[in-house]
Amino acid sequence: MEFKDIKAVYFVGVGGIGMSAIARYFRQKGLIVAGYDKTPSALTRQLEKEGISVHYEENVDLIPTACKNANETLVVFTPAIPNSHKELAFFRENGFEIEKRAQVLGRLTTTHKGLCFAGTHGKTSTSTMCAHIMHQSHLDCNAFLGGISKNYGTNYILSDSSDYVVIEADEFDRSFHWLRPYMSVITSTDPDHLDIYGTKEAYLESFRHYTELIQKGGTLVIHTDLEMKPNVQEGVKVYEYSREKGDFHAENIRIKNGTIVFDMVSPIENINDIELGQPIPINIENGIAAMALAQLSGCTSDELRKGMKSYAGVDRRFDFKIMNDQHVLLSDYAHHPKEILQSAKSLKEIYPDRKITVIFQPHLYSRTNDFYMDFAKALSHFDEVVLTEIYPAREEPIPGVTSALIYDNLDEGVEKQMIEKDNVVAFAKERNFDVLVVLGAGNLDNYMSELEKVIKDKE
Repeated sequence: MEFKDIKAVYFVGVGGIGMSAIARYFRQKGLIVAGYDKTPSALTRQLEKEGISVHYEENVDLIPTACKNANETLVVFTPAIPNSHKELAFFRENGFEIEKRAQVLGRLTTTHKGLCFAGTHGKTSTSTMCAHIMHQSHLDCNAFLGGISKNYGTNYILSDSSDYVVIEADEFDRSFHWLRPYMSVITSTDPDHLDIYGTKEAYLESFRHYTELIQKGGTLVIHTDLEMKPNVQEGVKVYEYSREKGDFHAENIRIKNGTIVFDMVSPIENINDIELGQPIPINIENGIAAMALAQLSGCTSDELRKGMKSYAGVDRRFDFKIMNDQHVLLSDYAHHPKEILQSAKSLKEIYPDRKITVIFQPHLYSRTNDFYMDFAKALSHFDEVVLTEIYPAREEPIPGVTSALIYDNLDEGVEKQMIEKDNVVAFAKERNFDVLVVLGAGNLDNYMSELEKVIKDKE
């Protein structure tokens, strides 16, 4: 079914960040949009306010009539939905065209110039940064992001005129293989999702294959330190980047008085005096990657400076809730050992003389089982580590796999304890933290507003 023939779109699992962005895209294009999700959330309620019909019971009778014509309805589902789902079964049995979110995004990369950001970690921040730069430039863009942009309060950007679409390329279940990028960044390829891939080699091969999908005449910007070696088509330009070396890199970095300013070395044009609107050390490297694609697309030096200075960050990505001389509280989505290490190093660089406490909720039994030693090593860079129980997400428990695997392997000298997730707020009431970071991709973020109030009450 061609896009022009679609009159209604139904989403099985509409409440996810990525799914909701596409739902909004089709809604703004004037199509009938509806969907199912397991539980109500702030996001699904907002979708309802925007004219998208959402229900929370697995029931075919609740699917709107307008979404039951197989010749006019596209069905989009998330891999988190089980094959036994009654509504999904209904659509399959009645000959509907059914696509994963990634397939829909793949379609958009054939009708627009896709600027795609892949990597184990860093892709959400980097893609959101690039989307902001592009949107406020003369080029503009569409964007489908993996987090809520603080500049826009949403996870998507739509343009009536731009040929560009910024996409976060998700390697989970090889979804990014549906994309056909015009240009792409690869931030990292540290093995993850081994419950899906099985081996590190299979994971790296998946990224290598992704590089083959970049369109002829396109561009790959890849981090200098990756184990994976690209295999691009003839005619695809390859550049390397990092904080300190590569075709694109930073120099003359100045970190003082809560600001970060640096110069970018570029094969296109060097740019001096770039100030970070979200002054976090890791954003130097993220910014280099984002600016590389924006510059290669045609953004001017002034547009790059303006975009970087006005960039406000992503919800749950180094998301400061309190920041003063008494207390610092932030939420960070980091859930892979390399991400956690980056968070720890960035915080130590910002606050070299303050005690930093982390509350970490491990995400997935399989990831904990695969990387518990790496988790322990990364977390040991904090002054104090507080662990909660594992967030299972899509998994069943694995015998013997608990947070204790990480706890028992933390470095000697690191203050540590284990608490239950539901006791986090009570725990905070009993303590007076200096710098507190809440880490993980689970549901600890649900407590952030309460934690913020508890800490502010101590000031």
